Amino acid sequence: MLTRKACKYRLYPTHSQEQALHWTLARCRELYNVALQERRDAYRMRGVSIRCYDQINQLPSIKAARPEYADIHSQVLQDVLRRVDKAMQAFFRRGKLGQKPGYPRFQGRNRYDSFTYPQAGFALAGERLTLSKMGDIKVRLHRPMVGQVKTCTIKRDADQWYVCFSCEVEEEALPPSDEAIGIDLGLLHFATLSTGETIENPRYYRKGRKKLALAQQKVSRCQRGSHRRERARKAVARAHRTIRNQRRDFLHKAARSLVNHCGVIVMEDLKIMNMSATPDPKPDPENDGAYLPNGANAKAGLNQSILDAGWGQFQALCVAKAASAGRTVEFMAPHYTSQRCSQCGAIVKKDLAQRWHSCSCGCELDRDHNAAINILLAGKQPTGLRACRSPAL
Repeated sequence: MLTRKACKYRLYPTHSQEQALHWTLARCRELYNVALQERRDAYRMRGVSIRCYDQINQLPSIKAARPEYADIHSQVLQDVLRRVDKAMQAFFRRGKLGQKPGYPRFQGRNRYDSFTYPQAGFALAGERLTLSKMGDIKVRLHRPMVGQVKTCTIKRDADQWYVCFSCEVEEEALPPSDEAIGIDLGLLHFATLSTGETIENPRYYRKGRKKLALAQQKVSRCQRGSHRRERARKAVARAHRTIRNQRRDFLHKAARSLVNHCGVIVMEDLKIMNMSATPDPKPDPENDGAYLPNGANAKAGLNQSILDAGWGQFQALCVAKAASAGRTVEFMAPHYTSQRCSQCGAIVKKDLAQRWHSCSCGCELDRDHNAAINILLAGKQPTGLRACRSPAL
């Protein structure tokens, strides 16, 4: 089975090469914004929708009017216009599904961070990455590359540069496993397994919040447009990058361990966006201009913990790793998983503060463990599956 995998490596450009990379990003961002503005104006003034290839065919005339674009590989410019098209297609798709459309926005200087060579214009030889019209850049290959390289993306992350190769890899499925496991995601513990084991919540954002707050205070004290503010802004970006990398590493390792040990993984189909939504303010009818208490402050802390845990990213990683390994991930409705007794099926009401499940049938166990067992029982289990033995987490 052929799948796509990304291999990401750190780049070490010289000062002149870094200036060239920034210059290329600026030109690509400019082209993106102009292409988006052209689509908006064409529809607003004439009711016409411009296609992607209509804009690609204009590139020769753009290069004639703006000679600096001739110094950028043609496929990089074409990919920029395809990004605009993908953003517009996603906008129309969300509108048809009844979701919040979210019209594509213009990209600011600090929001457009990558450009792509979709087919050609790049070559990797040893520790050197050769980019068309840019030269050789030092790259650190910390792990071997696998598969056939399809695309090459140059990405800026704060003050660092990376290259991401999208590789086509022939995956080999893991040996068959008839073991199944249920997983209850939470905040006290990141995950509780139906075996009774728990994966502790590392809370990387909570741990790094003090350092991040100090960095953000420095930004607020700097004058806008100054070099000092730019240095402070990069310090904030580095703090966010550290937290993001720590969380991603933890989620990858947890998902890999589960996929390696279990043939079927059953989880709740959580609506994370709804769970982390901000409460709507309700006006106070007795006091003009005032609002009724809605617990927004307490909800803000809960939302922060939910997003810090990274449940959605963990579920996506489990699905991706299971697909390449020949495993199965099932999702079930989360209703009453904590209230229902895993032994007799009776509903035992309890509030969030009550962490112990106690039923009249004699079932006594942790609330999250009870929910994980219910999740496993509710999952689609083919004949012959048995409870998963404790994976090494």
